[in-house]
Amino acid sequence: MPIPILLVDAFTDRPFSGNPAAVCLLQEPQADDWMQAVAAEMNLSETAFLFPENDGYRLRWFTPRIEVDLCGHATLASAHTLWTEGRVAADRPINFHTKSGLLIAVRRGELIELDFPLDPPSEVAPPAGLLPALGVAAEYVGRGKFDLLVEVASEDLVRSVTPDFARLAQIEIRGVIVTARAANPEYDFVSRFFAPLAGVNEDPVTGSAHCCLAPYWQARLGRGEMRAYQASARGGVVQVRVHGGRVILGGRSVTILKGSLL
Repeated sequence: MPIPILLVDAFTDRPFSGNPAAVCLLQEPQADDWMQAVAAEMNLSETAFLFPENDGYRLRWFTPRIEVDLCGHATLASAHTLWTEGRVAADRPINFHTKSGLLIAVRRGELIELDFPLDPPSEVAPPAGLLPALGVAAEYVGRGKFDLLVEVASEDLVRSVTPDFARLAQIEIRGVIVTARAANPEYDFVSRFFAPLAGVNEDPVTGSAHCCLAPYWQARLGRGEMRAYQASARGGVVQVRVHGGRVILGGRSVTILKGSLL
């Protein structure tokens, strides 16, 4: 039986921007190697696999190379898909059962909000080879559960980073976030995200990285509600709100393509 699969641009309200994710709607669990093969075939930073479970959906995320424990943009794309395809009533929240615990999605008008775990970074010495691989000087280097966070002096530096991905992939970490205060007053901070070890040299818009960015910039800027811009070539906007030990990530999504796996 054909399996529905959709292509959704997340953290954007315009087609062909934000971060594309494939969303695969399953009726029952599938083998890990099959899901990994589908993700490699899709060749996007993430492919999400969903099937009904208890009071919601089991959600798993795969890059073209590995399964990951947490992904924001593919969760946003999954929630958007379930609502727009009529799998869940528009006024109902969605419970996602994941490797990072229960994640809840709700609709706030045109905005989708995701309840994610907070991941405050701890300051560390830069791992060997990190700053040469990035080609920048660091104002701060911290480490969260999944990623390294590197603050640099300006937004211009964030935008101009051209990493040596082969060297960066030698560092045993899911990804590296490079960030700075935003030059544009429309935003509070900007970032980019590099994850060559996971098979994604640069991720266009990384929701899960904002679990680390939000508490960092909350402490630096003194406010818990912020608007962030991920300054990749595609670009995308993430609303962040720190709430207790959680972070609320807000964004929009656009369906680009609908098809079936045969």
